[in-house]
Amino acid sequence: MQFIDLKAQQALIRADLERRIADILDHGQYILGAEVKAMEQMLADYVGVEHCVSVASGTDALLMALMALEVGPGDEVITTPFSFIATAETIALLGATPVFIDIDERTFNLRADLIEAAISPRTKAIMPVSLFGQCADMATINRIAAAHELPVIEDAAQSFGAEYQGRKSCGLSTIGCTSFFPAKPLGCYGDGGACFTDDERIATHLRELRNHGQDRAYHHPHLGINGRMDTLQAAVILSKMTLFPDEVDKRAQLGARYSELLADANCITPVILPDHLSVYAQYTLQVENRQVVRDALSAAGIPTAMYYPITLDQQPALGDKSRISGDLETAHAMQERVMSLPMHPYLEMAPMQQIADCIHQVANR
Repeated sequence: MQFIDLKAQQALIRADLERRIADILDHGQYILGAEVKAMEQMLADYVGVEHCVSVASGTDALLMALMALEVGPGDEVITTPFSFIATAETIALLGATPVFIDIDERTFNLRADLIEAAISPRTKAIMPVSLFGQCADMATINRIAAAHELPVIEDAAQSFGAEYQGRKSCGLSTIGCTSFFPAKPLGCYGDGGACFTDDERIATHLRELRNHGQDRAYHHPHLGINGRMDTLQAAVILSKMTLFPDEVDKRAQLGARYSELLADANCITPVILPDHLSVYAQYTLQVENRQVVRDALSAAGIPTAMYYPITLDQQPALGDKSRISGDLETAHAMQERVMSLPMHPYLEMAPMQQIADCIHQVANR
């Protein structure tokens, strides 16, 4: 059984994909070719914002968003400890301090009600993560940020396609950042990512930053990076977008079906809050005897994953470069309890039933 099945999806777009790749091989514009611009416009329209700036990875998207907001040494950025290291790594790489606050035990997203206590004179931005495919409490976060005149960066690496109060993830804050890593809800066949914004000045700055900080050939008003997304990856995204809206619907249906199948199991299934549509980048459970459950599933040929077994405040690379506001009791508890099941739009009912039966057998002992 595949944890994520990319081959089933590829079979549906193979002819279109090969045609697009052949076009690129013919025109030879492998960096910032016409397909990149077409993809950016398509994604901006989908999200409902003015600007999409494609970049080389989701990590670059976060890094460049922080750079565009001039985050640097001495600054603080409030974020979550329950995420992939890129969330805090990019803050620390710029010499700023990640400030960790605890998470909601239902959604695993940061608790917006703890933000205000974490704000200091050094706070430069707030970076919530829309984890596992469900947006953070962006209305509350944006309200607090506005009161303190702070920008918000949504780390939407796992939530592209999700909705919050009728609006798309990546279009809910000053800058939205996503990843096109192959395993993401919308993934390419390598690394890729994008930043989204309605602010034209920020968009211009981001475009310059991704190309070594230049505003015209060999003129560099900023220090930037080589953060460009290549044309071949843009072609993959263009092909996949023909399927993506339907895949978003399928993900929501499959996530709900999983929860129905596991309703009587000794585990806690994902909680999707009102006015939220999750894309279930991962279907993540809480279980008491996690290793026993994972071992049983593995013995049955069922892959699982743990996101995340070590919180960011406990990572050696960040220990002396971060600050904790309050306690992280829930985040530390979740790192011992969470496990993720196979999830993709082409998951069929039979393997889902097999997975649920196995969990019932072992978790309910």
